Amino acid sequence: MVFKESKIISKSLIMVFSTFMIIGAVTFVIQALGDHPEKAWQTYLINFLLFSAIAQGGLLFSIVMNTVGARWSRLLSGVAESFAAFFPVSFVLFLILFLGRGHVFPWLHEELNGKEVWLNLPFLFSRDFIAMAILYGLGFVYLYHALWFKLPPGNEHRGLSGVLSRCWHKHPPDFGKYRRRMTIYGNLYILSFALVLSLIGFDLVMSMNPNWYSTLFGAYTFVKAFYVGLGAVIILASLLHLHPKIDFSLPPSQFHDIGKLFFAFCMVWGDFFYAQLVVIWYGNIPEETAYIITRTLTAPWKGLAWTVFLAGFIIPFLILINKKIKTLPKAMTVICSVVLISIWMEHFLLLGPIYSPHAGRLPLRMVDGLISLGFLGLMAVSVALFLNQFPDVLSPKPPEVR
Repeated sequence: MVFKESKIISKSLIMVFSTFMIIGAVTFVIQALGDHPEKAWQTYLINFLLFSAIAQGGLLFSIVMNTVGARWSRLLSGVAESFAAFFPVSFVLFLILFLGRGHVFPWLHEELNGKEVWLNLPFLFSRDFIAMAILYGLGFVYLYHALWFKLPPGNEHRGLSGVLSRCWHKHPPDFGKYRRRMTIYGNLYILSFALVLSLIGFDLVMSMNPNWYSTLFGAYTFVKAFYVGLGAVIILASLLHLHPKIDFSLPPSQFHDIGKLFFAFCMVWGDFFYAQLVVIWYGNIPEETAYIITRTLTAPWKGLAWTVFLAGFIIPFLILINKKIKTLPKAMTVICSVVLISIWMEHFLLLGPIYSPHAGRLPLRMVDGLISLGFLGLMAVSVALFLNQFPDVLSPKPPEVR
């Protein structure tokens, strides 16, 4: 099947998502210029971390499936690759963080006791800038080669898809060479994913409390990113599958397969969540235990910690044991949405006590939701524009027919 000038996502729906963007941006600017700009920047950082991880983990699904040769995931690969459209947005959002550096990095006003070599803004932004540029660059190179197998020859689309298709038509690539390149760049992306996500976790989360560190935090960060990426892929695939006007359908077996993978990473994330706690608990080192005690045993964070653990691990674990649930797109959409919200709260749990150390109750406000809505709109518009530009990714042919 070849889509001809079709639009997967309607203009009206894109307008709704754009409205979300505007509401979020206006709310953020008002709060950032108000009496407590640090709270606006805290919410900005939380959403930047979450939605960037969703995009990075979403593309990783396609790359991993290509690397291991999983044929069952072919229909899902285009859905996963659409999240790469958020990469440029994520990169710009990272640069904007520099404007709020005085509110984002509390250690700027603290004694670092010899950690100044690592924790200084020029070095931090430079290394993270380079790291994200490498990760996103590898992602786009992989995507460039992957699209060749999905776009039909002689594509009459306008815009980027038409440019790529006409370029490939004039200078036909070599099938074997493109397959090898996909594998090479995919493997490089996987390696970069682990390293870059670890670095981001260290620099933008763990370093906010410079007196605490965990050697597991890097692995915890990139496992969590793949977990939320899988959840986002399932949600998008389910919504496309359920939409009566979109010609995209997945058999129950494929929902079951990706559901099993999501279930597996639910357990992996829960294991890393537990492993960090138990090591710190039996080590009983004051500078490490204080971080955990604040977030799990003291008000108002104790209740939030249990909510995160229940919503992010216990509830999905118990529900996903059932085989049939994994084959139901509506049920999986709800479960994955709960998980994504729980990971948002987990970021809030990690960063909240730093920005609100004397809070008597959870410092959650309606403006936090509105700013988060803006980030959701950004991602939705990015993915929608990608799907409208490359509608054929939802109906990929096997590489052998290219």
